[in-house]
Amino acid sequence: MDVTLGKAEGIDIRVRAPPSKSYTHRALIAAALADGTSTLEQPLDATDTAITAEGLIRLGIRIDREANRLLVTGSGGVLNCAEGTELRMGDSGTSFRLLTSVALLCETPVILTGSARMRERPVEGLVAALNGIGGRIRYLGADGFPPLLIEGELTGGNVCVESRVSSQFASSILLAAPCARSAVELQVPPGAVSRSYLDVTTDVMASFGVPVERRGYERFRVLPAPYRARTYRIEGDYSSASYFFAMAAVCGGKATVENLVPASVQGDRALLDALAEMGCRISASGDAVTIESDGRLDGIERDMSASPDVVQTLCMVAAHAQSPSRFTGISHLQYKESDRIRAILEVIRALGGNAAREQDAIVISPAPLHGGVIAAGNDHRTAMSAAVLGLAVGGVTISGAECVSKSFPEFWKILHEVGLA
Repeated sequence: MDVTLGKAEGIDIRVRAPPSKSYTHRALIAAALADGTSTLEQPLDATDTAITAEGLIRLGIRIDREANRLLVTGSGGVLNCAEGTELRMGDSGTSFRLLTSVALLCETPVILTGSARMRERPVEGLVAALNGIGGRIRYLGADGFPPLLIEGELTGGNVCVESRVSSQFASSILLAAPCARSAVELQVPPGAVSRSYLDVTTDVMASFGVPVERRGYERFRVLPAPYRARTYRIEGDYSSASYFFAMAAVCGGKATVENLVPASVQGDRALLDALAEMGCRISASGDAVTIESDGRLDGIERDMSASPDVVQTLCMVAAHAQSPSRFTGISHLQYKESDRIRAILEVIRALGGNAAREQDAIVISPAPLHGGVIAAGNDHRTAMSAAVLGLAVGGVTISGAECVSKSFPEFWKILHEVGLA
């Protein structure tokens, strides 16, 4: 599907943020391991979260949908997996990583596999850590990469998990840790990326009755204890909201996004601070956050290691700024659904912008922009972030735009409803 965007100026939109993808994944797993039936209200219905739900079903969990909620019948931490169980994770790295540890709770071997791109995304840090606390996980292809044959058990103990590629390695172990035979003491070495997602993980765990002892982002301790079933509402997603905030920044005008928790632990909420530094005005009322801009933006320098999913969005805003910007802490973006560092450079350059990579940084300088064609490359965040710059410039066509179904299926429909597409 191709989407062509015209130039937008002085916008005034009010939209509702979709449910959080990160919270939906984690709540599904906590509910699946709980000691009764949980009701997940307003879960995200997207390709990635459907893959996690289907994976849990294949691991023996019952999940029923009723209107805008999911009823998850928990296993009490004991999974009855059929012989020959294979989980096909497609392009969902979150599903693959989080369910790797969960699969160790099965008494029979489980195979985890995925798309061609998934087989290029490293998982060695997670596998090595799990094999240190009872796992006997083997690579079925290239060492360090999916697919995996998962055997063994989650015995517990002390373990160090390398997290310079993804914090999901640590989140995976934490989510399964309450079901281990003994306490899990998890150490995360310096240099971990996307650390704010560990806050999301521990927040969900606490909500389902499992507190996590922690010292910052370096050490975590989880005692064996069953998750407690409950009714749980999924909060709105700041990653998805970021595109509308960015549109107001580059086009000028106002964007209000509802269904957000102003004090959320989601790391991508930091985009608001970045936009304020660039010259935008931010306000909040109830569950709504509003950004206003006159379209004149200053470049900034910022470490983005804790907010990976809004790097592309912020880079598109920076391409419209009047002075240079420099964003560090981005090297792990090359291991996402696509090489997002390359995608950022290609999108900005295709529209006449000036962007360059400097080791672990991207530098974006002012340049005259023009229309063009952007290939989404089967990456939802490339497509949606390109829409931001497309609306600022006009005459921009995004091909392969249907890939937004991975996290935000209603994205183009909402843009159409508010008159921007």
